[in-house]
Amino acid sequence: MLETITIGQYLKHHLSLPLVDVRSPAEYKKGHIPNAVNVPIFSDEERAVVGTAYKQESKERAIEIGMEYVQPKLRHFIDETLRAASQQTVVVHCWRGGMRSRSFAQHLVENGFAQVYVIESGYKAFRKHVLHAFEVDAQLIILGGYTGSAKTELLKQIQQTSDQQVIDLEGLANHRGSAFGGIGQDPQPTVEQFENNVFWEWKDLDLTRQVWVEDESRAIGTVMIPEALFGKMRSQRMYFLDISRDERARHLVKGYGESDREKLKDSITRISSRLGGLNTSNALQHVDNGEMFEVAKIVLTYYDKYYSKGVARREENMVTTIPLKTTDSIQNAHQIIQAIIERT
Repeated sequence: MLETITIGQYLKHHLSLPLVDVRSPAEYKKGHIPNAVNVPIFSDEERAVVGTAYKQESKERAIEIGMEYVQPKLRHFIDETLRAASQQTVVVHCWRGGMRSRSFAQHLVENGFAQVYVIESGYKAFRKHVLHAFEVDAQLIILGGYTGSAKTELLKQIQQTSDQQVIDLEGLANHRGSAFGGIGQDPQPTVEQFENNVFWEWKDLDLTRQVWVEDESRAIGTVMIPEALFGKMRSQRMYFLDISRDERARHLVKGYGESDREKLKDSITRISSRLGGLNTSNALQHVDNGEMFEVAKIVLTYYDKYYSKGVARREENMVTTIPLKTTDSIQNAHQIIQAIIERT
């Protein structure tokens, strides 16, 4: 049986079902529904040829070429879909719910699949849903503090040891948010995929309750926080962790001290115009000497000034400072939760 459903129906009622994305590999790589498996009808090259024929010749010629590409793959489509959906019930989508997904779905039904759903308007509808989701009102707790304050570790500790809701933007971005933030991380997703990944966690939150988020610039490495979400982050109260520079430098040494020295030096060089010539030269020399604490202190002189400018752009009465003696997330978690509960 073949049935068309909306993206809202899929997200509400059919998330447990296998999802097959029949778009080309390049389309999938640029951005996809996070739980989708890619079974492309056309390769990137084939899609380009079909698209050119559609524009320069006719729709009929494009369909004819497409059928020539598809015919040898029909058994492959069944086999690959069965890998994802052994129970023979599956959801299928393409870019906008057109010929690709509908012909693919019909092929599955004709070859024994019991139930095949096609998402109306396809991935395009999903993207519209994603961006709209961040426009909904939400009460955010913004956790701020200078670089090295262990904000990400603290959020993880809060999430693991309490019933608080947390979105780890840096984890989803595969980047720790500075010139050094990509060291030791997996490759970053595309901007579009990052938005999809954030939504995938956002959709499961209870937005009648508070959500903890780390204070960030809109750009985290090469990805961008969705505009509507970032606007909320900038307008709501920030709780600023006030920790000494030496304590933060020690924390950075724990995180980066064993990193590839050439990558550290590359990162220092990228911010050399902001560090200044002497600081840059000294920092590079300290890396060569293995003096990572000194490197961290030099780098923090720049990042503290940079971060202070961002804090200054907030309304003064929307920043609450929480003095802390350590970056130890276990020790700090309870204190911070209590401080915020008392404030709210």
